[in-house]
Amino acid sequence: MGLPGTFPQAWRQLGVGIPKSRKGARTRRKTAMTTVLEARELGKRYGAVTAVRDISFAIGRGEILGVLGPNGSGKSTIVKMVTGLLDPTRGQVWFQGQRIDQEMTAFKKSLGYVPEQPDLYGFLTGWEYLDLVATVRGLDRRRFREKATAMLEGFTLYGSRDAPIHSYSKGMRQRIVLIAAMMHDPELLVLDEPFSGLDVTSALVLRHVIQGLATEGKALLFSSPVLEQVDKLCTHLLVLKKGSVVGAGSMEQMHAGFAGLSLEAGFMQLTEQVDADRIAHDIVAAVLAPTR
Repeated sequence: MGLPGTFPQAWRQLGVGIPKSRKGARTRRKTAMTTVLEARELGKRYGAVTAVRDISFAIGRGEILGVLGPNGSGKSTIVKMVTGLLDPTRGQVWFQGQRIDQEMTAFKKSLGYVPEQPDLYGFLTGWEYLDLVATVRGLDRRRFREKATAMLEGFTLYGSRDAPIHSYSKGMRQRIVLIAAMMHDPELLVLDEPFSGLDVTSALVLRHVIQGLATEGKALLFSSPVLEQVDKLCTHLLVLKKGSVVGAGSMEQMHAGFAGLSLEAGFMQLTEQVDADRIAHDIVAAVLAPTR
């Protein structure tokens, strides 16, 4: 597999290339900006516990919305509500002007989803799994073979296509899930920690694929605990704390609001309100303290 400077030829055959810059992506978006996904005052309760309250956001064509927050902030609940896996207690999710609960079949056809913990059929081979997904999606057989071959080659999985998935490493399983999510050319991609388990090269390629798809007008929602990935990839950011939004806006607006702080420092200020350096110092001191 090539590094970003030598992007795999297989991806180029599918029309996915390396975007020249974020500025180029923004320029393209200005020419055809429409709202693809919109969450309107989403709320979710589990008995007496409120997991998410009054969450609203919109993602337009060519935009990558990053959802950030500490554990328990509501990220996974939001992802499940916007993909139709979980019904909100209040509020609605809209896709291209239609409520998804009223047009679920059409919505699913336009959605590509990478869950945080994917469930795969381990007894199938990688190729058989993709074939199954293609059949469910109604992909033309010739186009399926072309797409699957190119994407397996791009993610260096072609040589393992006939091995059972239960023999795959975590990173290989993640790549198969990514291919399955993108194979039908969805308008909306929801990626819940998509870099989990990926090696350095695969992560670099995926980052450029995400940017390339955004440049081509796809809408993406991206959840990750890795601040560096969010900062490099996303055009917009939604920061959560205890189920509520504590910060939102374009990446430029968020950085400006942090008044010179790094994204990491700004995130900590918004969500944790703890002195990470002091805590780390205390832990190191405890580790180094005499044992007798």
